[in-house]
Amino acid sequence: MTNNGNPLFTRRKLLLGFGLGATAVATGCTTGPRAKVSVAPYPVERGIEPKYVSMYGPVFDEGYRIPAVDLKRVDPRFYRQEVADPTGEKPGTVVVDTSKYYCYVVMPGGRAMRYGVGIGRAGFAWSGRAKVQWKRKWPTWTPPREMIAREPSLAKYADGMEPGLANPLGSRALYIFQGGKDTLYRLHGTPEYWTIGTNSSSGCIRFMNQDAIDLYDRVKSGSPLVVTQIGIA
Repeated sequence: MTNNGNPLFTRRKLLLGFGLGATAVATGCTTGPRAKVSVAPYPVERGIEPKYVSMYGPVFDEGYRIPAVDLKRVDPRFYRQEVADPTGEKPGTVVVDTSKYYCYVVMPGGRAMRYGVGIGRAGFAWSGRAKVQWKRKWPTWTPPREMIAREPSLAKYADGMEPGLANPLGSRALYIFQGGKDTLYRLHGTPEYWTIGTNSSSGCIRFMNQDAIDLYDRVKSGSPLVVTQIGIA
């Protein structure tokens, strides 16, 4: 990849071993019905808008129950919201601004859906232009051999950790390729919603599980992706 003369997008060496590895060859992905959201068990917190209580309430999805987010533990600026598009990219493009812990999905009419994200060490290791090669619901996670060497307790997952709430990839994963090659860069869910807006110890770009589902439904396989470490005005 070349940077096309744009200093915002530079290729940096990927830190192998911190990426969350793909676990199977690409298969066709289709987007099914949106997950069912149940709000009743989660009370309205004082000072939190009801729409966010609904947005981050319990989710029943593909046989899994995702607990409600404790919104008091997440900075409100990282709640999912539609904003004026600051990226200048074409609709359908996914833009990750690692400096501000935001991810945007560009929409028509100068608008974008913005999500708060957490950035792991691997998330800071790469920037540039690529594409979403494929997507997966409730993905399996396979730790790289280098990670197993550092943490032998992970050897039991050498053939893959089954999907579920404890899985590091959470409810959804988007797999990023460049020039036909896996970058090991992932956009994925996490049960650790309190890490949104922070530097996480591992992984790439993590979303609250409710946001990962919304992202999955908005982004098509083959969509362009831009990652910048410099920031978007």
